[in-house]
Amino acid sequence: MLRVLGERRLACDGVTRREAIRVGGLGLFGSVSLPTLLHAANQQQTDLPQRAKSVVLINLFGGPPHMDMFDLKPNAPKNIRGEMIGTPSAIPGLPICSLMPGIAGLMDEATLIRTYSHKYNSHNPYNVLTGFDGGNDAENYFAKRSDHPSMGSICQHLDIGPRDVPRYVLMPAFPGYGQSLRRAGPYGGYLGSRYDPLFTVCEPKWDRKGNGDYDPVLAHGAPLLPSLGELPAVTADRLDRRRSLLDQFDTRLRGIDKTGSVDGMTKFQQQVFGLLTSPKTRGAFDLSRESKTVRDRYGDNLWGNSTLVARKLVEAGSTFVTVNWEAQRGGHWDLHGNTFGMLRGHLPVLDAMVTALVTDLKDSGLLETTLVVVMGEMGRTPRINAKAGRDHWPQCGFSLLFGGGIKRGCVIGRTDSQAAYPADRPVSAGDMVATIYHQLGVDPAMTVDDLRGRPIPIAHGGEPVFEALA
Repeated sequence: MLRVLGERRLACDGVTRREAIRVGGLGLFGSVSLPTLLHAANQQQTDLPQRAKSVVLINLFGGPPHMDMFDLKPNAPKNIRGEMIGTPSAIPGLPICSLMPGIAGLMDEATLIRTYSHKYNSHNPYNVLTGFDGGNDAENYFAKRSDHPSMGSICQHLDIGPRDVPRYVLMPAFPGYGQSLRRAGPYGGYLGSRYDPLFTVCEPKWDRKGNGDYDPVLAHGAPLLPSLGELPAVTADRLDRRRSLLDQFDTRLRGIDKTGSVDGMTKFQQQVFGLLTSPKTRGAFDLSRESKTVRDRYGDNLWGNSTLVARKLVEAGSTFVTVNWEAQRGGHWDLHGNTFGMLRGHLPVLDAMVTALVTDLKDSGLLETTLVVVMGEMGRTPRINAKAGRDHWPQCGFSLLFGGGIKRGCVIGRTDSQAAYPADRPVSAGDMVATIYHQLGVDPAMTVDDLRGRPIPIAHGGEPVFEALA
């Protein structure tokens, strides 16, 4: 196992942690075992049409401020409305933040939900990826075997999608701020770790060190496939960063071509090896094939490159792809301080990658069958704190959806004068997940058994937001 030591930091929950990037062998996927993207278990049929064949979920980890992005309140008091100004969007009468001109021009392709509301105040994507919002930090901050399964895990459980490409992928690394911890959300939970996603790895670089957690220093790099060999433990200083993991695949493949064997791998390992070395998979992760023009359109940084790989995975047939925006040096959306400085760094990057993704999918005809979702686990407080920041606020946030059978040019929900609470049409975590399941052709009322044998609805009682569906 390759272990790359990172920096120490103080998380907003007050816990000091040392980050560590673990670039494992085959056992990297799913903590201690492989996610089996190859096995189906207990298929349950549904009569729902499959409007979306793929989902790309861009998770803005930490909680993006809805009132500074998609629900501006210019007439609110100064300590509520903040510093962002609006620009007209393609939906008449709906201004959005002027730092997102590309997304503004695409709003007539989107459904905007302005009233994502729940009660789970915790820093992980658990509510976003599972629809469960009844947890708390003490029980649900870290991933555990008894967790509810994620949407991508359910898709694998139901054997949705082709078998010659990873069907459930999370980039650029597992949620855990520098991979020092395992946040709840993306795993198979009580279905088993064989339904965990393929977690990519990354070795981000920064232009400067930065000045604390609220200084937005852009992370550079790209998501990488995990290495195949069981590598010895070494520190970052000994890691050959010049050699990409795709190069390691090439070396291993050349050896197999000469010997005709896979070095004594088990049959199952051989299947996974074949999946990860397939032309579709390798092509999706090989950004050297993309022109500088394309790389620049997405933003040649960790988040833009992850989004570009997500598009290529959709083209290859992957079912559920998540880009989790979480990194060191201000690379997150937990904006307790310097909210507007952070947004001036983040929003142009978000605008470029979302605009490029939606435009490319539309031009290729894939947007009709690809559901793109942009959201975070919560919103932010209406009132600006003493550090020019906004604090946690699960009572109200947003979700932006494109394609995949979603209604175009639609705005759902209205908030009060300070964007604090839904004035109408609150949409729960379960409702959001149910909407995604519905578009994938999966019955949101379907149940799977937990560790005690109890049937648990996969959307936790949520219902699709039907007014968002075309």
